Amino acid sequence: MSEQKFQALSAPKGVPDYVPPTSATFIAVRDEFANQARIAGYQHIELPVFEDTALFARGVGESTDVVSKEMYTFADRGDRSVTLRPEGTAGVMRAVIEHNLDRGYLPVKLSYYGPFFRYERPQAGRYRQLQQVGVEAIGVDDPLLDAEIIALADRCYRSVGLTGFRLELTSLGCAECRPAYREKLQAFLFDLPLDEETRHRAEINPLRVLDDKREDVRAMTENAPLMLDHLCENCRTHFETVTGTLEAMGVTYVINARMVRGLDYYTKTTFEFVHDGLGAQSGIGGGGRYDGLMAQIGGQDLSGIGFGLGVDRTVLALEAEGVTLDGVESRVDVFGVAIGDQAQSGMALLIDELRANGISADMSYGGRGLKGAMKGADRSGAHTALVLGDRELETGEVTVKNLETQTQRTVPLDLAAVIDAIFIPEDEE
Repeated sequence: MSEQKFQALSAPKGVPDYVPPTSATFIAVRDEFANQARIAGYQHIELPVFEDTALFARGVGESTDVVSKEMYTFADRGDRSVTLRPEGTAGVMRAVIEHNLDRGYLPVKLSYYGPFFRYERPQAGRYRQLQQVGVEAIGVDDPLLDAEIIALADRCYRSVGLTGFRLELTSLGCAECRPAYREKLQAFLFDLPLDEETRHRAEINPLRVLDDKREDVRAMTENAPLMLDHLCENCRTHFETVTGTLEAMGVTYVINARMVRGLDYYTKTTFEFVHDGLGAQSGIGGGGRYDGLMAQIGGQDLSGIGFGLGVDRTVLALEAEGVTLDGVESRVDVFGVAIGDQAQSGMALLIDELRANGISADMSYGGRGLKGAMKGADRSGAHTALVLGDRELETGEVTVKNLETQTQRTVPLDLAAVIDAIFIPEDEE
């Protein structure tokens, strides 16, 4: 009877795998971003991977490409329409309302990370499953909080060694000044020979037309009125406080008056971090204020501001700059090399004891010889190798080899003695 042959399977199109050694950089970036958020007082929130479709349709905006073209939406077994989360802010707002977090001390400061899903045309840095770290500060309309959020994002990138990016900043106004500006912009756009789809977009959300990437549309809208020139006094003062505070903090920025983020809920301060080393997909993160979003999804009329930083694109940006994060190539600190069956068992117990004491450790398996096992030690990135043979086992000793200096010494096969030998240089004993 012939064996059935199965075709090898691949990951879905546009969904990246992170395998060693790149996975170590991915985790290091994600964890450092989350750590910076924690240092700034943002507490972790774990969000559902899918939500009621209405949350995103109402919160993100039906005119956006995200909702109209890019969401993974399907009916579950109860025939309810659910959507894989395309972004994090709407889900955070829903959770804040549902769990009454907005009834306590304000602002509510939350951070989150994980995968988000958008059906986009895959290309370098543009994935259908993208990874982000985000923060939200909800409940206070204070320009100093805007500056804190932006400075935190800037610090996140710098904390992993990224330098070749720029911060672009603008203000999208508020409920007072946006309507009058909207009328001016629509009047300008409706005089242009726009195609039917773009004209429809201008009717729903004219700001989105300014974000059109087609050269002919960009040329037609070159002289379009800009929101930054039509801010009310409150928005202008707010924006001036944000920029002044950033300057005092040493955060450099450029004003991009044509910037329009891909989500409808942004108001006032809006920003994006751009890295030209990534080509067309140059945005590595961004965010802004979203006054009115909470009320739009059924909560109090509270203000909020946040960001989403792309972990995938940050990893690519680090590669573009040739930056290697310290320690990511090291899988463990200690690697055990055992020669002989009895030594193998003894080493397994020693490695387990080291792990129980918080020391990262691994060992060779499969009865490899000394040469092959030492290759495993080198590939692990360990700074120390423990070498144990059956003869050493009989005498109750183990060789501790420093793989960086290639020096070694023999110590008693005792946990405390081994730990001392691993971390204390021989000349300091």
